[in-house]
Amino acid sequence: MMWNAINRLLIRLSDKDRETLEHVLRVGALAHCWTSLYSLPEEEEQQAFIIGCCIHDVGKIMIDDFILQKTSKLDRNEWDSMRTHPEWGEKLLISERITDERVLGIVKHHHERWDGRGYPLGLRGNDIPVLARMCSIIDAFDAMISDRPYKKGMTVEQAKEELAVQSGIQFDHYYVRQFLSLPDPLLRNPLPLGLERLAAEGTLFYVPSS
Repeated sequence: MMWNAINRLLIRLSDKDRETLEHVLRVGALAHCWTSLYSLPEEEEQQAFIIGCCIHDVGKIMIDDFILQKTSKLDRNEWDSMRTHPEWGEKLLISERITDERVLGIVKHHHERWDGRGYPLGLRGNDIPVLARMCSIIDAFDAMISDRPYKKGMTVEQAKEELAVQSGIQFDHYYVRQFLSLPDPLLRNPLPLGLERLAAEGTLFYVPSS
């Protein structure tokens, strides 16, 4: 079952950096809120989106502890190392025999930008997988409203304004509009995500017997 592999990766991420684990689970919870109001075409696609968001930063398992725990801004070499985490994430998933292209696409491409100035591949516009475009919006939103040792988090209103400013530049304007239409109470306090229930109810986690 894919669920066993995902659980192993989340445990490793928790051991590596609890703050990152809490971030990815918040992103997953926001993904669940989003798709509860704007359903994706297929139930399996919706599940892939939520799970991909829950493990989008799993590649940080492979990043040096000093860089992850640094309380000041990263220097150029440290930033170059941090920027490898999407590709490391893809490798970790493949090593765990997680091969669903939608999940892999979220993990590898959630730092691509609509204007082509993202990483790791510098994909532009519609060349970026749809679910990765959506994840990048939630990822940025949670990062903006979260406190860090070197900065205080924005308010929800400030973060929404920044997403609007970056619509059509960093982010897909269509999905920014969708996300910004979600009720503020959901954005402030998304319901905790029951991953075990999601695994039990869905089909994505189960590899058909050959």
